[in-house]
Amino acid sequence: MATLKEVRKRISSVKSTQKITRAMKMVSAAKLRRAQDNIVAARPFAAGLQEIVAQIAANAGPEPHPFMVKRPVRNPVIVVLTSDRGLCGGFNSNACRTAQRSIADGVATKSIDGYRLTIVGRKGRDYFSRRSLEISSTFAGVTNQTAGDRAHEIALAVSAQFLDGTVDGVHLVYNEFRSAVSQQIVTEQLLPIEAAHIQDDENPPADFACEPGMTEILTTLLPQYLQSRIHRALLESIASEFGARMTAMENATKNAKDMIERLSLAYNRARQAAITKELMEIVSGAEALKG
Repeated sequence: MATLKEVRKRISSVKSTQKITRAMKMVSAAKLRRAQDNIVAARPFAAGLQEIVAQIAANAGPEPHPFMVKRPVRNPVIVVLTSDRGLCGGFNSNACRTAQRSIADGVATKSIDGYRLTIVGRKGRDYFSRRSLEISSTFAGVTNQTAGDRAHEIALAVSAQFLDGTVDGVHLVYNEFRSAVSQQIVTEQLLPIEAAHIQDDENPPADFACEPGMTEILTTLLPQYLQSRIHRALLESIASEFGARMTAMENATKNAKDMIERLSLAYNRARQAAITKELMEIVSGAEALKG
């Protein structure tokens, strides 16, 4: 049985941990608000660009750009968005397991011959390295300030591999932000870009002509559209990370409170037992002297 000194030391240790988890929760909540604002600010541009690309692609004919050329996906690139830091619940592990399961299913069904992993974030790199899965490229984790530059780098890397025929498709795995307590794993196909995926059924394509030509315009717009999709996914991932960390730290703070209460109860019981034992010894000694 633990001594009173050991229990006091344990209570002090848990209280220190509780202060840290409470502070991390408050920091994550503040960062989450800014991340949500960035998502809201980015959505109008992404939606407008998607509408323009959908209208032009619908009138440009089949496969008007190399990014829209369909071929059997035998060697895909899987881009996995994770973070550099942990203590955020299942945020990183869920994304990594989804990508790993996708690879395993493709290999088992022989639907893919090979794969390339592009990892964003140190946690994802460590996860796949420990499992001896081949990683073709890695990128450091992103912040709200670096998301745009990182999206540009990733878009250039994967589009170059797709255009030179090294890979047949590009898929993105990330946490989509739903709320502070809810994130959903999403797997999206980035390349080839399919017109059916970007068209809006409520706004059918209009019949129009443009200069210098639809193919030339798509050559300019599609790389920006690809980068915009990656940028939005990065912002979703950032917000999801803060939401997951805030929830995890809130649960940790509550668990620390419960543990402190249990330890305090155990301490008081042990202290009471020690006092009772001393009183019994005193009374027994007094009775022995009377006899």
